Amino acid sequence: MRRLLLLLALLLGLALPSATTAAAPFPDRIELPDNFRPEGIATGRGHTFYTGSLGDQGIWRGDYRTGEGDFLVEEGGPFVGMKVDSFDRLWVAGGPAGTGFVFDADSGEAIETFAFATAPTFVNDVVVTTDAAYFTDSMRPAIYRVPIGPGGTIGDAVTLPLDPAEIGFVAGAFNLNGIDAIPGGATLIVVNSAAGALYTVDPDSGDAARIDLGGASVGFGDGILLHGRTLYVVRNQLNLIAVVRLAPDLASGIVDDEPITGDFDVPTTIARFGSSLYAVNARFRPPGTPPPVEFWVARVDR
Repeated sequence: MRRLLLLLALLLGLALPSATTAAAPFPDRIELPDNFRPEGIATGRGHTFYTGSLGDQGIWRGDYRTGEGDFLVEEGGPFVGMKVDSFDRLWVAGGPAGTGFVFDADSGEAIETFAFATAPTFVNDVVVTTDAAYFTDSMRPAIYRVPIGPGGTIGDAVTLPLDPAEIGFVAGAFNLNGIDAIPGGATLIVVNSAAGALYTVDPDSGDAARIDLGGASVGFGDGILLHGRTLYVVRNQLNLIAVVRLAPDLASGIVDDEPITGDFDVPTTIARFGSSLYAVNARFRPPGTPPPVEFWVARVDR
C-alpha cells in the first residue's frame, strides 16, 4: 500500500506542474511601435501601463505581463509625463504646448484639456493626489494645480507661483521635471534637472526647500518615483536610476553608492508594478544625427 501511495503522489506531481513553473515570467523588455519616441509611463489597473509619444503617435496601452499592447489614443501629442488616478483616468502633461489632458484610461475618450501657459513653456510631469493633480513646468518657476472634488469632479486649473531662488531656477534652462507626493499629498517632491537637486514644495503656499543630499548631485534628473522613504530618480543621459534614502522629515537624503542600471538608452521616467520598476527609453540624440527607430520599456527588479 505504501508503495502504491508513493507512486500516485509521483504521478500527480508530474501531471500538475507548480504555479512557479507554469506561470510565464514578465518580460524584461517590452517593445513599443517603431519611431514612437516615448517619454512618460504610468501604471494602470491590472497589468496595464501607458506611455505617450513625444511626436504625434498618441498614447500606447500595454500589458506588463504579456508585453503586448495597442493604441489607447491614436495620433496626437506630444504626450509627456502621465499618471492614472483612482477614477481610472489618465492625466497627461502636454510639453511645449503648455497644456494638460485627462483621458478615460479604458476608452481613450478625452475628458478635459487645460491651457496652462504659452511659450516659453514645457509642461513636463504630473502627480495626482486625493484632492488635486499637479503639473511641473520646466521653463517656468510654477506648478499648475487642478483640484479634484468629491466623486472625482475636476475643477479649474490654477497656477502656483514658486520662488525662483527656492527651486534653483535657471532662466532658459530645463528646470523642474519629475514630481511625486507623499501619501495624502501634504508635500510634493520635485527634481530640478539643471540644478541637479531635489526640493520639497508645499502644495498650498508654494514654499520650497532644497533636500540636503550631502553634496551629491542628481544632475540630468528626470522622472521620479517615491516608494516609502525611497525616492528613485531617473538620470536620463547617464542611463541610470539613482536611489535616494530620504529622512522622515524629508529635509535630507542619502544617495546610494550603487545606482540601478539596466537595458537603458536615455531613460526618462519610471513606473512601479509589484517588485519591479519599468523605465521608458526616450533615446534622445544630438540634433542632426539619424533618429533611432526602435523604442522599448525596460524592467528592473527592486
